[in-house]
Amino acid sequence: MSVRTVPFPVVDEVARHCLQEEEPETVHIEVHLPGRLDPAGLRKAFHEALLRHPRILMREAQGRWYRRRYEWELTERPDVEVVTFPAPGRDALRDARTRALTTAPPLTDSPPVRLEVVERIGPMEGSEASDAVGSPARAGGVPPVFGPGAAPAARLPAGYGTVLFLTINHTALDGPACLRVLATAAEIYGGKDNSPAAPPTRTTEAPRDGTPAPSNWSPPARVAPGTPEPSPGNGMLVTELPLPHRPKGAPYTVNDQLMVSTALTIAHWNREHGSRPRPLRITMPVDDRPRDLTMPIGNGTRLVEVPFAPDELTTPDLQDLLTRTATRTRALKSLPRPQLGHGAALLTAPVTPVAWRAALTRGLRRAAAPWTSTTLLSNIGRIPYPLDFGEDAGRAHAVWFSAPARMPRGLTVTTASTAGRLHLALRWSRSLLSHGDGAHLRDLFEHYLHTTDVEQS
Repeated sequence: MSVRTVPFPVVDEVARHCLQEEEPETVHIEVHLPGRLDPAGLRKAFHEALLRHPRILMREAQGRWYRRRYEWELTERPDVEVVTFPAPGRDALRDARTRALTTAPPLTDSPPVRLEVVERIGPMEGSEASDAVGSPARAGGVPPVFGPGAAPAARLPAGYGTVLFLTINHTALDGPACLRVLATAAEIYGGKDNSPAAPPTRTTEAPRDGTPAPSNWSPPARVAPGTPEPSPGNGMLVTELPLPHRPKGAPYTVNDQLMVSTALTIAHWNREHGSRPRPLRITMPVDDRPRDLTMPIGNGTRLVEVPFAPDELTTPDLQDLLTRTATRTRALKSLPRPQLGHGAALLTAPVTPVAWRAALTRGLRRAAAPWTSTTLLSNIGRIPYPLDFGEDAGRAHAVWFSAPARMPRGLTVTTASTAGRLHLALRWSRSLLSHGDGAHLRDLFEHYLHTTDVEQS
């Protein structure tokens, strides 16, 4: 039987060229359920979901060095068991988060995805007392996010439950595509309708802004180094926050509030660390795919960069900054553009052996490092699926995503909302920041998000 192959798209090829063992390109999705799952039933449901989305069943095809393309082999069934059930225990959640950052599913096995099912063993127990991975416990008396010192409006409900950890090799797939597959598995397992909710309607257009945006022809600000750690890799912190309010008919969205909060947080951090003011550029993924069963599976987002001038981030008129940001983000979203820009499309044209293009791509990436955006804000938005696994397991009450945080950015901010709450993940390169730095950035973000709230403006 012949094996069907498809060439790597541009995003996949560039990611494949730039793989690093020290900082694996993984996307982590963490779904919290109030009840428990039957192992055999979940395995069967997830396997069926993979078959209903066959584009996820892929592995990298072997080839000679002079081939012109990398190719995916599409398989009829998984090569390996995707769903595993680690033993519950005191550190089970922490260990699963650590694996999501340090161990990518191999591209040589179909599919390049791993689903770990971790049982929570009790209220406020084990690694729920720690909100970061890959780092020592927080010092200085700052209350932990998931521990007894957390605010009463707590991050996780007390009691037993289940946490699903979906780890994705980002060379092949992105978070929204795999969430679609998980929603299909939830529907098969629980027998509940997990169709996506209708996207929110936008009835108010942002006014045109006559203020010119900062130029993209100068290197943007970098996130100032904090207290780097000796070991390589990524650290991560997850927390839950209230969703900010907006005036009725406001010309800006929650995404714009998150964008402004991210920019103000980094500007504050850089001032604290003595960095000279420079324009900020924040990369923002834009995903135009449908969320139903027709959703294309793969890396389907395109990247745009939202600029901020230094003086914009010191203005006392926050409403003006929010409106100006809304104008920019809407204009950028509306522009037709290849996923990684025209340069990447030209760089991946199959006119020379792929090994030569790989060396060129890595060299250009190093040379372009000073022009890389300051950080990445990936706002998944309101989770469109109920993620309802039926009567015993229940419906998801918290969903976190985290995106890779390789240098030179060294920091990514990923947000999603479920059950009326904002779920924030900060992920950083440990060659730039430490656990304590991540906790401080989390506190700054929470402060600035609070300032964008209409009830506090």
